[in-house]
Amino acid sequence: MNIRTAFLLGLAFTSVSFAAGHSHWVVTWGASSSPQQDDVQMRAEKLVFENQTLREIVHSSVGGDTVRVRLSNAYGKQTIEIGAAHVALSAKGSEVVPGSDHVLTFSGRPAVSIPPNALIVSDPVKLAVPASHDVTVSLFLPKSSVGGGVHYSAQQTTYIGQGDLTASASIPQAATIESWVFLSDLDVMAAERASTLVAFGDSITDGAHSTTNANHRWPNFLADRLLARSGHREIGVLDAGIGGNRILHDAVSNVRFGVNGLARFDRDVLAQPGVKYVIVLEGINDLGHPGTSAPKSETVSAEDIIAGLEQMAQRAHENGLKVFGATLTPFEGTAYPGYFTPAREVKRKAVNEWIRSGKAFDGFIDFEKAVRDPSHPDRMLPAYDSGDHLHPNDAGYNAMAAAIDLSLFK
Repeated sequence: MNIRTAFLLGLAFTSVSFAAGHSHWVVTWGASSSPQQDDVQMRAEKLVFENQTLREIVHSSVGGDTVRVRLSNAYGKQTIEIGAAHVALSAKGSEVVPGSDHVLTFSGRPAVSIPPNALIVSDPVKLAVPASHDVTVSLFLPKSSVGGGVHYSAQQTTYIGQGDLTASASIPQAATIESWVFLSDLDVMAAERASTLVAFGDSITDGAHSTTNANHRWPNFLADRLLARSGHREIGVLDAGIGGNRILHDAVSNVRFGVNGLARFDRDVLAQPGVKYVIVLEGINDLGHPGTSAPKSETVSAEDIIAGLEQMAQRAHENGLKVFGATLTPFEGTAYPGYFTPAREVKRKAVNEWIRSGKAFDGFIDFEKAVRDPSHPDRMLPAYDSGDHLHPNDAGYNAMAAAIDLSLFK
């Protein structure tokens, strides 16, 4: 056993106590869900499992000594049977840290059924999860199950093995996908002062084109910054980004882009435990998709996008949350045909000017300024560009996180 493994194993059984009645749940990791494709030509791509174990790896933001898992059958059309479920600290690949594996139960039972579109919560488990650490959740699906609660573009490997391998040290000869399925959140019990911050947005928040298995999305970099700063170390960060998502319209050609942001705001933000802050970065797809992956009839004005953002701000405030608007990043020259036009650039600038005005949000984060090319402000700085002139690379996501004033989260 190496020193790191021994440390983590010891930590897994270290109790951190809080005064009774002065602790609550916060989200240390979470992801949003999109529907499965129903089109005949897409059925071969459906995520269907039978007599298989999914070992899914997630990355904590804040730590805690007691955890619970939330499983989702969002957009599912059949009841899903979970035959067994385990949680453990992750070592490497599909391996778990020896001695850290724990059975998950649901109302005291080791198996559970999830009705269509339902969410279930596991019983608490005494497991010390370090901050900024990988955790595995293993789910056994004994019966044919069409994936629900799917987050397609995870930038993280999920391992699939035959039979019930939930208690196994690793998944031998595993098949792999880069999606999270049925897994919605990992929560930790934290002190009363702790809270959840939700990063709400599209593929740029989801970390598209960041390095797989590296946790280099901008919400990850933000979580690391919060952990390094005294007074901010107990803010869990939930990444509620969905690639291709729009504020005002559901996905059309690719349902994996999700339902409109106004529709999912309740589930992905307001219903989260311990939520206190939300950052909204969304609207670029509302500009770019009409006429490309969506009908031209869904063309929107800058005022339409602003009205949608105002609705999110109002609903956040109704629930006592602090909400911050983020400016839309540059997209001139994007590799996606028809996505950028000079007219859409005018709209982007108008939306950003409104966000900076402070008329609806409690503050703003200038992501545009963080990643733009000073010599060509309508384009992303080449050093931050993933190559498609729309999505940042790892360095760009880091620059976005570095642009956030941590004093916003008091």
